[in-house]
Order: sequence, then structure tokens, then C-alpha cells
Amino acid sequence: MRTDRQGTESHDLRHHGDAEVRDDGARLTDLAVNVRADTPPAWLRERIAESLTGLAAYPDGRDARAAVAARHGLPADRVLLTAGAAEAFVLLARALTTRHPLVVHPQFTEPEAALRDAGHTVDRLLLRAEDGFRLDPEAVPADADLVVIGNPTNPTSVLHPADTIARLARPGRTLVVDEAFMDAVPGEREALAGRTDVPGLVVLRSLTKTWGLAGLRIGYVLAAPETIAELERAQPLWPVSTPALAAAQACVESQALAEAAHAAHRIAADRAHLVAGLREFAPDGLTVAEPAEGPFVLVRLPRAAAVRRHLRDLGFAVRRGDTFPGLDEEWLRLAVRDRQTVNSFLQALDQAMVLAKY
Repeated sequence: MRTDRQGTESHDLRHHGDAEVRDDGARLTDLAVNVRADTPPAWLRERIAESLTGLAAYPDGRDARAAVAARHGLPADRVLLTAGAAEAFVLLARALTTRHPLVVHPQFTEPEAALRDAGHTVDRLLLRAEDGFRLDPEAVPADADLVVIGNPTNPTSVLHPADTIARLARPGRTLVVDEAFMDAVPGEREALAGRTDVPGLVVLRSLTKTWGLAGLRIGYVLAAPETIAELERAQPLWPVSTPALAAAQACVESQALAEAAHAAHRIAADRAHLVAGLREFAPDGLTVAEPAEGPFVLVRLPRAAAVRRHLRDLGFAVRRGDTFPGLDEEWLRLAVRDRQTVNSFLQALDQAMVLAKY
């Protein structure tokens, strides 16, 4: 692990997986975006459609807020609904007072980008592949008064123990944990959402990944009431649309939670199948960051940039890794898909790796 001061930026922090499937990428099988395939389900589309009859009225988020709070066993004043987790990162950067923010990398780059845009100088703690991208809480400088970490982490797929992350908490520090993919972990083990005993804890959740709602933009923040109040003051009026509120309420109901839990187990099985197939390429120099616990897998391989280009020619989009601080162009991130898709992808990967040698 090492801590870096913000200097000349060599990583494109605004590059995300959706860039791989824009324009001509729409014809490709998508392993670049971490949104669950075949979503949103029909019942959720129907709930959203029903909300359209109420578009003449201004959005009223009270029922959705109460539903999210109940889902986590919290009072409503500990919940803030946002236009996706990305809005939450912007609110945190603009509303909270911080002198020494630190982002644990490699991870989703939007938190650092939002902090930079708000005028902050951002420190980085770079976790190393040799350590399995594992966090040592002692490596975080004592003067860091805002720390951001993902769990499970995008793109490494590492699931940090909740107790390890909780050790980062201390008086005067805001601890931001991005749990956007936690509902894809069976049993949501290691979750901190719902905890009120960790000082300065802020947990972010997204409903766009598991339910396929990236185009609707819905997420939420869980934090102490005074922190929620600060963030809410920084929000524009009516920041979450009526359809997004309807989706939020629907996705935290018992039937939806049961469906998400079932999907998490299916994702785990499909991920195991993908990882087993990837291990077959070990003689060719491919390594998998393990153990993977999210709905995506990070791999390192020779000539990865060329492999990625050949995969596009063969009909598959994957996420380049060199835009994540702490990684370089030898890394690719692969979204977990069903076995049939994975089998087709592995065949294409075999061809792409052969082509990349020439």
C-alpha cells in the first residue's frame, strides 16, 4: 500500500463502463457495464409505469424515504434519496467540510472526481495486487478527515470485512462506504448499512445495478441525521423524480428483497463459472484478482489493450482497467453474465489472446 498526493492526473476519472457500449458498441455483448442483465423485471416496469399518471404533481419522497428507512431498520431522518449514488458523491464533496480527503483505490473514480471538482486536494491510498487489494486500516493517515472506500470494491471485486472498515472510524472523520454492489453479495455479509454505532459513518446504496435502473437514477444515503440534513440542504428542489421514487419504494419491499437475494446467489454461481474458465488461461499469463465477491471480476493479462480491441471485433465489450488509479493497461474488468454468455466469451477470449500475440 502507498499513499499518493494529488498530482498530475494520468487516469481518466470520468471514463466509465458505459463508454464501451455507446454508438457502435450497442451491437456488442456487454461485459463492460455492471448492471444486472435482463432488468428491470416486468413487475418493476409496471410499478414505474403506474407512477406516470402522477407526473403533474411535484415529487413527494416521504413514502419512499420511509420505506428505505424501514428496509434498514432506521428512522427516516437517517435516509436521503438521491439521483443515483453519483449525486451523493457530489453532495458529499460540496456540502461537507473536509481538509484532508482520502480515497482508497483502485475503486470507482467518481468520488475523487467529485471532490476535485469541488476544489479539494485528494490523497490516495493505493492498494496493491500483491496484497490481494486488501485494506490495512493502519495505512490510512491519521489526518484524513474524510475517507472513501467501496465494499465490495469496483473494480477489484474485493469484499472487505465490515470490522476492518469500521476500524477506519474515529472522531472528526467522515467514513464514506460505497455499498452500491452489496445487494449482489449473498446475505449482504460485511454490510455496514443500518449500523448506527460507527462514528461518522456514511453508507451509499444504489438501486441501479441489481434492478437495471441506470437510466432512471435512484440511490440513497444512510448517515446520522445531522449529516443527512447537511446533504439535503445542498440538493436542488425535487431531486428525485416521481418514477424513481416509485422504483425506490418497490425495490425495498419484501418480494423484491427476496428476488434480489435469489439473484445474488445466482450471480455467485455464474461468477464461479467465469473464474474457473479464466483460470484455464493461467499458462498464457492471465491472473484473476481473487477471491472475487462482486458481480464483476478483475483480470490481469499480457497485451490487455490489444486483447480488448480484438474482443470488440469478436462481439464483446469489456471494461479497460487503466482509468482506475492503481491499475494500468494490463487490467480488464469483466461483468458476470449467465453461463451461456460466459462460455461464448471464453471462446472469444481464447481467440483474442492468440490474435494479440501478432
